Amino acid sequence: MAVIVDVFPARQDNFGYLIHDEATGRTAALDAPEAAAIRTALQMRGWTLSDIFITHHHLDHVEGIGELKAAFGSRVVGPRAEADKIEGLDELVGDGDRVTLGETAFDIIATPGHTLGHIVYHDAENKHLFSADALFSLGVGRMFEGTPGPMWAGLERLRALPDETLVYCGHEYTESNARFALSVDPDNLALQARAAEVKALRLAGRATIPFELGEDKRANPFLRADAPELARYYGLTGKHPSEVFAAIRKGKDNF
Repeated sequence: MAVIVDVFPARQDNFGYLIHDEATGRTAALDAPEAAAIRTALQMRGWTLSDIFITHHHLDHVEGIGELKAAFGSRVVGPRAEADKIEGLDELVGDGDRVTLGETAFDIIATPGHTLGHIVYHDAENKHLFSADALFSLGVGRMFEGTPGPMWAGLERLRALPDETLVYCGHEYTESNARFALSVDPDNLALQARAAEVKALRLAGRATIPFELGEDKRANPFLRADAPELARYYGLTGKHPSEVFAAIRKGKDNF
């Protein structure tokens, strides 16, 4: 059975998401960046918030939990590894678990790095990936808590998902990500095409998500840390891709 994904802005540059299971009418917020924005989106759709799916503990992803749970009595699902950092969780999940929203199932994939317990939600049937801050269009989240090896391994798992997967990430960072990506991978034709598309979308005031995972596999330097040209750029030919990934992440941090 199909789902509807409603996308709306929250805070300064967060994306808010409502996921609506058409068969049962259950509706989940993917993270809770801002209660007011989520409540407005619910009102516009005429939906009731039955669930909240949390990806990680950062304030701009959890701040609305208390207000929304009090207003709707929603079930709150979140990462077991960060349960001590997130108030209001009802159900704890980790890598390999499955969460249901009515008739829609989401597989939990661990993506440590941005935070140690970061998880993503993958709806394989409808080909949706809710990646929060683990994977952005043309980028990834800052490595605040993790180390390069596990973070790269988590990205490899996401990269293995089908090309036609639509990715819904946590922030509108694509334009700045494109500028950095072109600085380290300037001859990448797929990246050049995506950067031009992104520029046009932003000039038109439109969001750059969702994006197709297959397109990002070809254009996102963080998903291409095992590409020889990127290893050469950083003088790391023959090194493990996690070392190249670390160099790309450091380069973006200082860009």
